[in-house]
Amino acid sequence: MTRLRKGVTIRISAAVALCLLAAGIGSSAAPDDSASINTADLDRDVHRFLDREIAAHVADIKTLDPPPDRVVGALTTGEFSWGSFMRVLGAYSEFAGTKTIAGHDVPQMIGKMAQIELSHGGKTWAQLYAAMALESFGADLKNNALWQGLSSKERETYLALLDPSRFYDAKTHTLINLPENYFGVAALIAAIDYELGLNKDRASLDDLVNRAASQFTGGALFADDALPTGRYDRYSNEYARDLYDAAELAGREDLIKAISPSLKEQMKLWWDLLSPDGYGYSWGRSLGAISYRDTLEIAAFLGKHPEFRPAPLPQLASAYFAAWSWLRCDFNDQTHLLSIFAFGRGDYGYITKEREWQQTTASFGRLISAHQMFMNALEKEGVKSFASQLRLPDVARFEFFRNAPGRKFGVWVVRRGNIHFALPFVTGPKAATSDYEPAPHGFSGFAAPVEKMYPCLVPFLELDNGQTIAAADGADEIHPSADGYSVTAEWRRWVVAGAKAGETIDAGLATRVTWSLTGNSLRRSEVVTASREMKIRRIWMAVPARADHIETSFANGMRTDRLLSKEGALDVRVLHSDWPIHSSALATGDDPLGRGDRGAIPLHLVLETVRGLSLAPGASLKWEIEISGVPAADH
Repeated sequence: MTRLRKGVTIRISAAVALCLLAAGIGSSAAPDDSASINTADLDRDVHRFLDREIAAHVADIKTLDPPPDRVVGALTTGEFSWGSFMRVLGAYSEFAGTKTIAGHDVPQMIGKMAQIELSHGGKTWAQLYAAMALESFGADLKNNALWQGLSSKERETYLALLDPSRFYDAKTHTLINLPENYFGVAALIAAIDYELGLNKDRASLDDLVNRAASQFTGGALFADDALPTGRYDRYSNEYARDLYDAAELAGREDLIKAISPSLKEQMKLWWDLLSPDGYGYSWGRSLGAISYRDTLEIAAFLGKHPEFRPAPLPQLASAYFAAWSWLRCDFNDQTHLLSIFAFGRGDYGYITKEREWQQTTASFGRLISAHQMFMNALEKEGVKSFASQLRLPDVARFEFFRNAPGRKFGVWVVRRGNIHFALPFVTGPKAATSDYEPAPHGFSGFAAPVEKMYPCLVPFLELDNGQTIAAADGADEIHPSADGYSVTAEWRRWVVAGAKAGETIDAGLATRVTWSLTGNSLRRSEVVTASREMKIRRIWMAVPARADHIETSFANGMRTDRLLSKEGALDVRVLHSDWPIHSSALATGDDPLGRGDRGAIPLHLVLETVRGLSLAPGASLKWEIEISGVPAADH
């Protein structure tokens, strides 16, 4: 990397700057606060990227009758594919001030894609993107180029596509087999429909947005995406933003007021969770590019709504640039696609190869909308340059998502020097899902494989009856320390790995776990106590790491397994165990256990019992494990 003079402003194109700076973003090196990014150069670079890439995608669509199975070599046959591209075309038409792309008439293309999406049974996001595409040409349909270019039959098709009842049952006030965040999608579709005059039934709009906002009007600051199981993740933030936008469009000042406390708290948490490279939520369904894309949209939302900002606008600009940098470096200029299915990259089951094109184009559409909004905020507040590196404050605190009687949910978040992690007590799609487990997600070197039933720094216990149980999915008690540097949780009811989310059992065992931070080390201490005579066939735990080799050493009777990578090392020590432990290394290759949200997890350290264990009523087993992050320069 070229050494920068003190006080210099980076004026090279962001496309070049991002890859030069990527080595520093998220590294252990101290940020160079003297270097800055010129806002106009960033804006110009994003424009050039979008001009080139959207033209390439449009040019590859030779006909829409029939629609191609592939565009730029990627399949178009997955959910939301054509709806996503409708939004891209509408947003880009407004962004670039053109109704023609690569010789194609944009409104005409969008009209045909509406028919394709409807014939494919398009719902939810496809519907919202179609609504946004129409809105891009103006709220007055009499002067809306897209609407005016549609025949009567085509208008009927478009109206059918914009009907929220395709996935929301107004009679029962329920979503049709969908997570809670889709209430935000339904509310936003209905609000746009009303804004455009496509639906004049004010009562039905108010009924829907009232139902959509019920978690927040009921006093919740964070939204459970699978009530009442405690699935708290990135969707809570997106849900609140969608509802706020819908409330603004609907002129619902009461809901704006009700949702505002949530957004204030959620933005504060997002800022605490944020990594220097622009990555937000480090657990659950963040999935690499999606979390960086979130950062662009959240920064843009905060640019428009300063009352919710957790930091000044120039710092938000550094976060925006960091996320854009990652996405730009991840983008393959030869294939014109994000590297969603690159080696070692994990995805939730709903993101299939059929959705590769959709994932990339959805990112185009979201980038366009976010960039317009954010650049407007920077211009309005006179931010002409900002720091190239994202400097974030130290934090050590626990945030409760739900602290009512019954199961407790929340997250312990720590950022101090080289240490940054989030340890969530939440529920995934199934019990004990790997990237929802109470493990230090984001801790240097540690990474959970995506959507697996796997013991990631959370032991699995195989009982004599064949059940495999885990202390996960919330907790019965959670007690954070006053200084924020430790937390203790207790489980009397366990989950069966892979079972239905929210289901717990009395396994005849209770466990008390304390996580504490000392220096660069995180310690996990556990005491398991039997309430009746118990036999445990096996206890095992894995430490999945971004490392590609391992070194083992012994000093003062203590074994240390050092998992090494070019970014640094992760030291693992068993400080105490009431039972013999066998340690082994697992090389994952291209196995699903080796696929993480942002890249490969090549090596796992596996710790397990040598033999079965028996416990009398009242008997306890104790063990303690410690992990430490070691910067690359120190090993």
